[in-house]
Amino acid sequence: MTILALFLGISLSASAADVECEGRWVNPITDVCWDCIFPISIGSAKVSVGKYPDPPNPASPIQVCPMGIFWRIGIAIGFWEPFAMTDVSRSPMCMVNMGGFSLNAGKIGTGTGGQSELEASRGFYHVHWYKYPLINWLNIITDVACMQGGDMDIGYLSELDPLWNDSNLSLMIQPEALLFGNLIAQSACAVDAVAASTYLPLSTLFWCAGAHGSMYPFTGSVSNEFNPIMSSILLSERMAFKLHRQGMIVNSVGADTAVCFEYPSPIIPKERYRYQMVNMFPDSTACHPLGASVLRWEAGRNPPNSRKNYGYLLWRKRNCVIL
Repeated sequence: MTILALFLGISLSASAADVECEGRWVNPITDVCWDCIFPISIGSAKVSVGKYPDPPNPASPIQVCPMGIFWRIGIAIGFWEPFAMTDVSRSPMCMVNMGGFSLNAGKIGTGTGGQSELEASRGFYHVHWYKYPLINWLNIITDVACMQGGDMDIGYLSELDPLWNDSNLSLMIQPEALLFGNLIAQSACAVDAVAASTYLPLSTLFWCAGAHGSMYPFTGSVSNEFNPIMSSILLSERMAFKLHRQGMIVNSVGADTAVCFEYPSPIIPKERYRYQMVNMFPDSTACHPLGASVLRWEAGRNPPNSRKNYGYLLWRKRNCVIL
């Protein structure tokens, strides 16, 4: 909350009137798709099925977890947790999910809109990552080992990251991108697009963002943009992958040997993520796997006068052990 309070304080004294920046505060009750918390499982058994597909869970409901020199016996549960939000905007420092104010941070980067001249010739967006521990706020689950704790906070601002607007610099953290910039590798993404749109994305095709495009490079540039909603989701997915690669997001999986702990995963487990729109037109009725086509739900959410400011709530599959 310290960082959040600091930014709010700055906005009162140094915010700039930016006609391109717009947004609204996200209502944690009415703007959230609460059906997306399902299915809930104990071991591999579904105790609440829900309407969305689910990745594998631990086979056994009873787990024994090491705790130093001791052991903890508990019950393995699985559920979906709203844990982060993203702003996606063409306007630098536009805090879409915090009411749509713009921080006056001076000139950021080079070229137009804070990006290099090369990136300015393409579709370019800034992305902000918020920590959003909604389960903790509402006390839906009381075991602290089974939820993200803390308060809402600003976790990452792409304007402050020189790698976000330079494809060459970004190779420092994603050198494997050179292997997938070819027709054969990108053609395989059609398979991922079908899988994500009908069931779950394929984590084995980690360089693909399904129907949205390529996960690489980890920059805010989108070539040949024809659908800004799809571009904004792609950049939220890229940011999630980027933060996984930088060790800023850890993961819990359904395997029996790892369910006791979270661990770094430099390759994003795509099947363990969902997203839903919360700005500018919140969709509280549905969430979607990473890479799923937007054709089913984008109608009415991309008006001709759009200033291209978007906000998304990201859901993550949580497997853990409770006492």
